[in-house]
Amino acid sequence: MPELAEVSRIVHFIRHHLVGKTLTKVSAQHDDIVFGKVGTTAAEFQKAMEGKKVVGAGQQGKYFWITMSTPPHAVMHFGMAGWLKIRDADTYYYRTDKPEDKEWPPKYWKFLLETDDDPKAEAAFVDPRRLARIRLVDCPADEIRKYSPLKENGPDPVTDKDTVTEDWLGKKLRSKKVPVKALLLDQANISGIGNWMGDEILYHAKIHPEQYSNTLSDDQIKELHTAMHYVCSTSVELLADSEKFPEHWLFKHRWSKGKKNVPSVLPNGAKITFLTVGGRTSAVVPSVQKKTGPVAKEIDTESSDSPKGNSKRKRESAVKEEEDGVPFSEDESKAKVSASKRQSKKAIKTEEEEDVKPSEPAPSTRRRSARVRK
Repeated sequence: MPELAEVSRIVHFIRHHLVGKTLTKVSAQHDDIVFGKVGTTAAEFQKAMEGKKVVGAGQQGKYFWITMSTPPHAVMHFGMAGWLKIRDADTYYYRTDKPEDKEWPPKYWKFLLETDDDPKAEAAFVDPRRLARIRLVDCPADEIRKYSPLKENGPDPVTDKDTVTEDWLGKKLRSKKVPVKALLLDQANISGIGNWMGDEILYHAKIHPEQYSNTLSDDQIKELHTAMHYVCSTSVELLADSEKFPEHWLFKHRWSKGKKNVPSVLPNGAKITFLTVGGRTSAVVPSVQKKTGPVAKEIDTESSDSPKGNSKRKRESAVKEEEDGVPFSEDESKAKVSASKRQSKKAIKTEEEEDVKPSEPAPSTRRRSARVRK
């Protein structure tokens, strides 16, 4: 699932290719899930966008929006496999080597946009799994975050850096008794942090993901706050291009899970293990992330050489969908997390996957925006 960093990448490209231009042609294919689940239709979307000027784009965590010259505005969420492609621009989150993937319009498109300039810019929102959401929000552009679904979500650690202070984080952590990883993943607390970013933050903070949030010391809260802003701001500045991520990041070494004879270790030999926290598979470095207080019961602990899964995010080789990316739908359809919530009655709400199927078989994909060198 695209997280804060990946979504910031597409907002960057929207600003570069679409903002300031008029949409002369908009086509939309109705999908009673992608549009319909949030009370919009393809016809309404097309009418709201066509002939208007794109005046801005923004982001709050995993949500992003395109603001128009007059309301309503488009607010979107990628779900697990959604993405916005811009013709002849390197925005891709995943790609395949099949010739048809270079065709335009791309497969599984939900809407197509064309601008009035010469040469015109063309954009397409695609989603093979139909877990994305596209809605219209009728409000002044500068008040969009005061309306659903954004108002129900927590602050964005990059956009709202002045809000997400050490004191704010400490109060949030101590107000709940849940595994700290689960708290980070709850979009009602903090917007945009998903599985890989949560693991990266906790690794840099040297905090075990199972430790209860209300047991962290002042020093641990300080380290967590510092790590959160470091990981989020760095990955956003690099437009989620993991080829440019620092070599010492956990991200660069976690994807060998499940590969035969390929140990999950850091360059210094420290072992990476995997366990389930908050319903998600978490990458942990036990020699660094010590348990310093009460923790949630360990569930489904997996060894680094587990035969399950073969995830690796990279530009050049085919991959399966991330095993540690449990399918979720949008934030407003939050439901109870399975295993870890049974261990803690106050555990988080997360996005639970809709029981839907794509209209066609989904393509075999290659990850793109988070790239790893061999």
